[in-house]
Parts: sequence; structure tokens; C-alpha cells
Amino acid sequence: MAAQNTATTAAAADPPGSPTGRQWLALSVLVLSQLAVWLDNTVLNVALKTLADPDEGLGASPNQLQWSISSYTLVFAVLLFTGGVLADRYGHRRLLLTGMLVFGAASVWAAYAGSADELIVARGVMGLGSALIMPATLALIAQVFDERHRATAIAIWSGSSGIAIATGPMLSGALLDHFWWGSVFLVNVPIVVLCAVGSFLYLPGTVAKVRKKFDPLGVLFSTAGLFAVVWGVIEGGHRGDWSGPAVLGSLAGGAVLVVVFVVIELRVSSPGFDVRLFRNVRFTGASVAIMLTFFGVNGSMYYTSFYLQGVHRQTPLECGLSIAPVALGVLLGAPLSARLVRRYGVRSVVTCAMLIATAGFFGYVFLDEHTGLGLFWVFLVLQGLGMGAAIAPTTEAIMSVLPADRTGAGSAVNNSMRQIGGVLGVAVLGSVLAGVYRDEITPKLSDLPADSAAAAEESPEATRLLAERLSLPRLSDFADQGFVHAMHVAAVVGAAVALVGAAVIWWTFRRPTAPVPAAGSD
Repeated sequence: MAAQNTATTAAAADPPGSPTGRQWLALSVLVLSQLAVWLDNTVLNVALKTLADPDEGLGASPNQLQWSISSYTLVFAVLLFTGGVLADRYGHRRLLLTGMLVFGAASVWAAYAGSADELIVARGVMGLGSALIMPATLALIAQVFDERHRATAIAIWSGSSGIAIATGPMLSGALLDHFWWGSVFLVNVPIVVLCAVGSFLYLPGTVAKVRKKFDPLGVLFSTAGLFAVVWGVIEGGHRGDWSGPAVLGSLAGGAVLVVVFVVIELRVSSPGFDVRLFRNVRFTGASVAIMLTFFGVNGSMYYTSFYLQGVHRQTPLECGLSIAPVALGVLLGAPLSARLVRRYGVRSVVTCAMLIATAGFFGYVFLDEHTGLGLFWVFLVLQGLGMGAAIAPTTEAIMSVLPADRTGAGSAVNNSMRQIGGVLGVAVLGSVLAGVYRDEITPKLSDLPADSAAAAEESPEATRLLAERLSLPRLSDFADQGFVHAMHVAAVVGAAVALVGAAVIWWTFRRPTAPVPAAGSD
């Protein structure tokens, strides 16, 4: 309690003007906390091949590998609203610390998991910890920085996601070169320790003066509805079939539960998340734009890994190094956007940023199995530049229209949109990639036995494995050509979605709107 009072008093005593050293240290803690969350979104990708090995890994099946990634994202996405509600009720620093402890303990569990199924469960618990961390980080930025410096702080905070996109694969590749697969999870432990200590020293520990009623029905229906929708999206992408009763039933049932959630929140006196926030056109537009941005980013990163490791035969570490330029774009775009917005406004800056990202996504249509890395890096920098310049202003737009007692729930919307957009991007673009590849490769397998042809149709990796086993190098070339064509189609879809995001921002920010009223008022 003494540490809490000290941090709160010190924060209150900070003089107005430029941000103080204590404020920058507080921001460092929050950025590091978010970095751990985003790192775990990317660090596992390059370890999948090792996890599938029965000797060096866990002998995981393809479906288990997919769920080792998806279980984290799924739990993270569906519990973010709950995390925001709890943060508003019990205090943002308290929830941040709780989330970091859960995240750290689950990371150790994942590192020493004895089976693929155990790893999937541990990853889900890591997602729970992340869902408690993320809403608190953005809400605490709103407490630590005033309106004059909040946009710059959010820009720096937003840039950490780009750093994670680049450093996650590199870090994972380097660890796998020297240690066992579990080391990619243990890297979270020192980060958790540093953030826990920094939270006590530099973050304000105040809680809401009015303790709002907990909204159990809202939490239940929002969690169940989002879980059903996201599960349906992920499973549809995994199966490559969106017409099955399980997938359609999950999507339809989730949509119904979300509608029930909205009805409940409109009628209760103390909603866990006030859906009236979406009456503000800018709030809605910025939230949708963030979702569509991460749709393109996560989807493109999915097939980028296969392009580099499959078509260009790169090692995991080489792949991680090749992806690094995207971080350069984010690091340039995020802080630059804060200055540009002050001069040209959110509408012009974010629309241009999303058009730049669209160009980066579309650029993949110019890549083939013989293209050098130089052109590929240009498109990565464009993606990162557009992403960095778009996310910071849209996030600030979301937070600026929220009353002080709704910042936790509002930041949960922001981060839920990121995660749901990422899930949709991987699922939809992954399905496009798989479907087009099957159409391309099937005619090339007509001379093979039926069983071999069926196995080779599943993925370019399966086709190359069969080509190596049968000593058919030409078949491996067909796999590369088929994948590149499928990647081109997926890139066009991803670019189209980003273009819609640019249109949404241009339309919703066409005129000023009033801030959203506090919860319970109309």
C-alpha cells in the first residue's frame, strides 16, 4: 500500500509541461508489458517445425500445431472485454500485475509441456494473462499523460507491436539454434519480472472513485458470443470449408449471442461495456479501421513465412532476419504520425497511411520464386510504415472520445479489434491460400497414385515432401509456382480489405463529433 501511495503521490506531483522522467519510465513499463504480449503472437511461428519433430519436439500433428497458435489468440480476443471491465472496477495497475503473473507462470508451463495438448492448454492460459494486461496498458497511458502528450505516448506504445513482429521470429530462430523448443517461452520470464517491479515503482495505483457494479450477464454473453464467432472463423480456416454445420452453427450462434449482449447492455443501468460508445462515428470508424489493418498485417505475415521458408528455402533464423524491415517501417510511421496529425488531421494522415499499407499488401503480386529480397523488403517497409502511421492516431481517436471511467473498456475494444482482425486475416487469407493452391496443384498430380496425390494436395510442404521422397524435382517446382499464384490471390484480397479501411476512415472522420458521454447518461 505504501508503494501504491508513493507512486500515486509522485504522479500527482509531476509539474505540467514536458513529460517528466518518471512519466517516461512509466511508459517504458507499459511498452515492455505490451511487447511481451505481441512477442508471443509471433515467437511460436518459427518453432512449429521443431514441435512437429517427435525427437526434438512434441511430435505435434498439423492440427495441434494450428491450435497451439490459435488457442492463445482465441482466449486473448474473447476475454479482452472482460479484462477491460475488471480493470475499470478493480484498478488498472492491479489487473496489469495480475495479468503479468498469470502470463509468466503459463509461459513456464508451456516451456515444459509434456505433450502437444498440454501446450495448447498452456497457451490458452497465456492468452488469459494477455487479456488482463492489454486493456490496462492503454488505460494507464491515459492516466499518466495529459492530452498534450498522450498522442506521442500512444505512438510509442503502438510501435512496440511492430518491433515484436520483427524481433519475435529472429529471437525464436536464434534460440532454436542453441537451445530446446521451450526456450522460446522462457524468454517471457525476465520481462515479467521487470514489468512487475516497474509497475510498483512508476505506475499510478489509483482505482475508480465510484466502484461500478459488475455486469455478469454482459461478461457472459460477450465472452460466449465472441468465443463462438472467433472459433468458427478459426475452424473454418483450418478446415478450408465454411459450409459445415459446426462452423456455420458456431458463427450463427455467436452472432445471436452478440446481439443478445448488445440488447442487455442497452437496458442495464451499469453496463460492463456501454455499447452507446458506438454512437460516436469516429469511435466506430477508428475501431473498424484498426481491425482491418491487422487483418492485412497478420494475414500477410502468415504467407510471408511460407514464402521465405518454402519457396526461398530459408532457415527460421534467416526468415526472421528477412522480416525485420517491417519494424523499420513501424518505427518510422508511429512517431511521425503524431506530428503529421497535428498539422493535417487524423482523416488525411490515417487515410494516406492505409493507402500506403494497401500498396505494401498488393506488392506481393510482383513477387515470384525468383524475385530477390530487395523488392520484398520495399513492400515490407511500406506495410510497416502504413501500419505504424495508422494505428497510433486511430487509437488516440478512440481514447479521446472516452470518459475517464471507461478507458479500460474502451482500450479493450481497441485491442479486441486488433486480435479479431488478426484472427480473421489468418483464417480468411489462409483459406484463400489453401483453396487456390489446391486448384493449381491438383492437375499436376494426375499421374500419381490417388493416396499420394491426396496427401500432396494438402499444402506446398506436403507436395515438396512427396517430391523429395519420389525424386521428382519438377513436382517441387510445381509446388513453388502454385504457392506463388495462391499468394498473389491472397495479396489482392488483403489489399482490398485495407482499401476498405481507408474508405472507412475517410468517411467517418469527415466532420467533428462530440465526445461520448459517461456511462449511464444519454
